[in-house]
Amino acid sequence: MHFYKRDANFFGGHGIVGAQVPLGCGIAFAQRYRKEGTVTFDLYGDGAANQGQLFEALNMAGLWKLPVVLVCENNHYGMGMAEWRASKSPAYYKRGDYVPGLKVDGMDVLAVKQACKFAKEHVLENGPIILEMDTYRYHGHSMSDPGSTYRTRDEIAGIRQERDPIERVRKLILAHDFATAQELKVLFRLLRVQISSDFFYTQESPMPDPSELFKNVYVNDCGLESFGVDRKVVRTVLP
Repeated sequence: MHFYKRDANFFGGHGIVGAQVPLGCGIAFAQRYRKEGTVTFDLYGDGAANQGQLFEALNMAGLWKLPVVLVCENNHYGMGMAEWRASKSPAYYKRGDYVPGLKVDGMDVLAVKQACKFAKEHVLENGPIILEMDTYRYHGHSMSDPGSTYRTRDEIAGIRQERDPIERVRKLILAHDFATAQELKVLFRLLRVQISSDFFYTQESPMPDPSELFKNVYVNDCGLESFGVDRKVVRTVLP
């Protein structure tokens, strides 16, 4: 949610549910205004699909024909509530009124790639489109969510067995002889080593200075005073 990398044109998420959607439409407005010929992929989940700001953003995007692809990642549970308990109509791709939408198998890598390619070409010529990605999460929404109080373990196991995106790609690779089973095992082993290495690196890295809390929040000469991690006191002195 809070990752951000400006030089890669990745603007991250937002602490307020669904609040990134109008921000993404604002980026798309800038792209259109500057005639950049680029598009914005504006992502939100089924849990955010009922937020008012989403419908406001949809209206403006459609009215001004903004080059924005609104992607609803529908994993069917939001934070912990089933979509049918939160939405009268969970067909999120149909909610755009005059903004067209497509429902895509979000567990199929190739389907997602093709849908995104089509959507990019569409919005550059015709304005916004909604892509509802029908997907699933195996684990809880957060550390405090066991992920098994509102669904059965059999359901989770069934989805993993029948629709797991990595397993589907693995079967495609083997079926078309792009690699052998042994080569894929070696690749997975190397990936696990890389992930473990990255994890331990982050665990051993020092905590950032508390002054980083105010980076990109206030102007650089606002008079920041930081008293260190131990006292856990950070204060700004405005001019």
